[in-house]
Amino acid sequence: MRQQLAPHVPEELPEADRQAFAARFDAHFPRLTLLFAQIYGHREDFMEELTELALQLLRSWAERPADLKQHDARREQDPAWFTGRQMLGGVCYVDRYAGNLRGIREQIPYFQELGLTYLHLMPLFEAPEGNSDGGYAVSSYRRVDPRLGTMEELSDLSRELRRHGISLVLDFVFNHTSNEHDWARRAAAGEKEYEDYYWIFPDRTVPEQFERTTREIFPDDHPGSFTRVRAAEDDPRWVWSTFYSFQWDLNYTNPAVFRAMAAEMLFLAAQGVEVLRMDAVAFIWKQLGTACESLPEAHVLLRAFNAVCRIAAPSVLFKSEAIVHPDEVARYIEPGQCQLSYNPLQMALTWEAMATREPKLLAQALAERHALPPGTAWVDYVRGHDDIGWTFSDEDAARLGVNGHDHRRFLNAFYTGRVPGSFADGVPFQENPRTGDCRVCGTTASLLGLAAEPGPAVDRILLAHSVAMSTGGMPLLYLGDEVGQLNDPAWDQDPDHAGDARWVHRPPRPEQDYERRHDLFSVQGRIFGGIRRMVEVRRNAPEFDGNALIPFDARNPHVLGYQRPGANTVVLCLANFSDWSQFVTGETLSGFLPQATELHGHTEIDLRHGVLLDAHGFLWIRALPVR
Repeated sequence: MRQQLAPHVPEELPEADRQAFAARFDAHFPRLTLLFAQIYGHREDFMEELTELALQLLRSWAERPADLKQHDARREQDPAWFTGRQMLGGVCYVDRYAGNLRGIREQIPYFQELGLTYLHLMPLFEAPEGNSDGGYAVSSYRRVDPRLGTMEELSDLSRELRRHGISLVLDFVFNHTSNEHDWARRAAAGEKEYEDYYWIFPDRTVPEQFERTTREIFPDDHPGSFTRVRAAEDDPRWVWSTFYSFQWDLNYTNPAVFRAMAAEMLFLAAQGVEVLRMDAVAFIWKQLGTACESLPEAHVLLRAFNAVCRIAAPSVLFKSEAIVHPDEVARYIEPGQCQLSYNPLQMALTWEAMATREPKLLAQALAERHALPPGTAWVDYVRGHDDIGWTFSDEDAARLGVNGHDHRRFLNAFYTGRVPGSFADGVPFQENPRTGDCRVCGTTASLLGLAAEPGPAVDRILLAHSVAMSTGGMPLLYLGDEVGQLNDPAWDQDPDHAGDARWVHRPPRPEQDYERRHDLFSVQGRIFGGIRRMVEVRRNAPEFDGNALIPFDARNPHVLGYQRPGANTVVLCLANFSDWSQFVTGETLSGFLPQATELHGHTEIDLRHGVLLDAHGFLWIRALPVR
């Protein structure tokens, strides 16, 4: 195939770039060919489609900016750069946090103060006016929402961030486009080429067959998985819309769709994006008679997109967003698929432990579901832009005597303030009054009771972040949480947001909270100072590199324990989820030599005497295991 590309190599392409492309093409195109064949090999035009894809990769590499090619080479020299203890992520909406891209650029000094090395800007592309699912209905992957800036400003921002050691992260919404995307408009107008970009049917016959086995994601918006192509009654066509009716699912059985989305992905890579959050990965392949979630072909497609980047944008990584059964989450994580993955199980079970004061489910998850393949890493977070769902396995819970269905109902009630003694000020999302099923919305501070009882809430907030900071992988902060931002009391006054409770935890940047972040007598200062201290301690402890984690039974039902191993020492992490002080005995700690160091205070401790943890307290203890 490379010989066929030779006549198409631009004359102006430097020899070093030609050689770099040839080496990557030879290394990765055979794998891409096999993956492409698994999906499209049955087609008569398979070789034509594959050849066109190869030419597309060549054109993209030739047009890739020189500074990004240099960055590619540096990343290839340090392929595990994202697994180090220096990593700290932040995520925000551009408009909510800084107004526009210029405002984000002005925040770079603060990002450096906080210690960010990774900045995820929530969807910022052109999207429908009004409700756009928070920007996840993309109308153009090549144009920024004009209220936020321009694509040139985004490219300049990525370069400036990179100069300050911060990687830019964007969403790649590749399961669907908005119904206002040019492809969708042309499909709605009846152009056959673009109708084939989507799952469009002439009537309800086939959609009804699919809907026998698929589930409703947003039943408040529309029943089933399909909506009308047009609102007009005289248009009988139906289009697949897994999420909102204005989000039309792409049809990856069509190789033209794969090539088109590969082109959009490489365009974003050329703007300096280093990590792509692969949105809704579980839904990208459909097959009649199945749930159309996490099918084998979805993994093949992800691996094929990954191979595309290895050839034409090798410094770009993928992060999977799969809020599914824990067994399914793990299947997306591998160097040849998604190198990074959100850790929704750890997130959900941290909240579960906060409510029950007993971290047994979390301890089980760390012992059994934390390990990852080499060359990959978790993204550990306390909460994100989305709702909190209880994604633990019923089978895992049952082994610990917990009824999954009943426990989810309890957690929903607890975090929406419907349980006596609950400290939480959360809001239900997509609640079903008949079944009691819902998900939970709220900022970290509001869900942990900062407004009502600030003292204990600060300790809870720091405890939750200590788990995300110390279990391995990359910790991720929803920006604003580090100064204790509360729920937005006016979230439902905007008619475009009133039907989506998730906007309660997407408030504007809390300027007054940030102004108080250095006041150690304020709750904002205690939270900010506590998180900054965690970041500093983590960066100075080699044991926190990578993902390796060894379970530790603290022999106290309220205390979570785990070890982060180093070359000779370990850091023993203990976290007390109780409202009362808890003790871990010297006998329990007898597997370590007596002399140890508590890292936050740089204090020497004698483990023979045991350790006392304050209510909602945590300790990171460097110790020597008994050999």
